[in-house]
Amino acid sequence: MEKFLEVAPHSLALVLSQLRRGDEEGCPSSSSPPPAAVKLQHHTGYEVFANFKAVNMQHFWNKALTDALSEIFFLGWIDEHVLLIQGKEVHLQVLRNGWTRRTLKPPQGFDIMCIGECVTHA
Repeated sequence: MEKFLEVAPHSLALVLSQLRRGDEEGCPSSSSPPPAAVKLQHHTGYEVFANFKAVNMQHFWNKALTDALSEIFFLGWIDEHVLLIQGKEVHLQVLRNGWTRRTLKPPQGFDIMCIGECVTHA
């Protein structure tokens, strides 16, 4: 049986992939410029976190999600692709449920590849 060490208690990792500008604006990929010509904007982790909260706070019809978003905190930003979020377990579970039900939206300019726990093998 494998042992796991919890790196950051009550935390969640959102693994993101940055969209190219054409993808972000909803343009068909055939009209997108070649990848070498596409400039990706550099983001700070807190900017990505703030945008993630802002985009998802628009779910005024989903009180549980808006309540959870108002209670979570920015924990970190790893390698410009992993957003670490911390909060009470009940709020993190609401985010997990939103991801499962496809109601959780990614920050602008990104797509959520997966959501995971912040654990490591011991």
